[in-house]
Amino acid sequence: MEMYQNILVVIDPVSDEQKALKRAIDLVTRQRGNEVKEGKEGKVSKITAFFSIFDFSYEMTTILSHSERDNMRQMVIDEKEKWLDGIIKSLSPSVSISCKVVWHNRPYEAIVNQVLEHNFDLVVKGTHQHDKLKAVVFTPTDWHILRKCPCPVLLVKEHEWPQNGNMIAALNVGSDEQEHASLNNKITLQAKQLAKVIDADVHLVNSYPGTPVNIAIEVPEFDAGEYNTVMLNHHQDAMKAHAEKFDINSDHTHIGEGLPETVIEQLAQELDAELVVLGTIGRTGLSAALIGNTAEHVIDQLNCDVLALKPDGYISPLAS
Repeated sequence: MEMYQNILVVIDPVSDEQKALKRAIDLVTRQRGNEVKEGKEGKVSKITAFFSIFDFSYEMTTILSHSERDNMRQMVIDEKEKWLDGIIKSLSPSVSISCKVVWHNRPYEAIVNQVLEHNFDLVVKGTHQHDKLKAVVFTPTDWHILRKCPCPVLLVKEHEWPQNGNMIAALNVGSDEQEHASLNNKITLQAKQLAKVIDADVHLVNSYPGTPVNIAIEVPEFDAGEYNTVMLNHHQDAMKAHAEKFDINSDHTHIGEGLPETVIEQLAQELDAELVVLGTIGRTGLSAALIGNTAEHVIDQLNCDVLALKPDGYISPLAS
């Protein structure tokens, strides 16, 4: 699996900070440094700074002709391109960055369409932070991208990527489903490759459910202690086998009882992780927790970046 060569960065229209663009530049710079260190000459990575704009008032200007409305839209696009060029120049990047502005009323569709049309292999987007509560809130655009974008999505927060940091790969090793096993492999491989680039240690985490309360109440003879022991042993054995396959030390594996959002958040805080890599594949098991409402809890509560991966063969519902 090659590292990222064609990166689409979603520009924040209300910020001159552009943390997603800065993160992408840092990532490409580190990739290049890692390739040089390993004596490789990889393809030159490209970054496209992307912005979609739409103003309904222009569409409702009935006194103008169709061509006049087109000209007005193009004027707005040109203005935004100049603004974006200025931001790029101010960063003095050492990597190639082009910019693209489109007129579209659904930002997530515009983003996914770009991925489908130009084969981007990574989308990088910043999240919005509310200063009052210091809470990160994902927008509907974020969630649509997570669910419908066919390539990996890196959601950027405020946490730095320090040298010798920690990265978490969130797995579902307790499942026997091939789809989960395949995605576990992809998540771990991607985490290991990224760890080389950003100089981080990879930690594997898996959660398992505790004793079902209703069973413990309704079936007096149910042995909750034995149930927990069996569940823990099953997940520990599965995690050990998975870690050995990827040459990851046992002291970098973590099994926790409870909901995924709780277990992942606690470990991320304990390790001061800069990145959590997870998978999104459907509506069952861990994947349901990481793509539905629980995902809003697990990702919103993390103060680090999140890299969301799709399974091999995933086809976006927006693909024609």
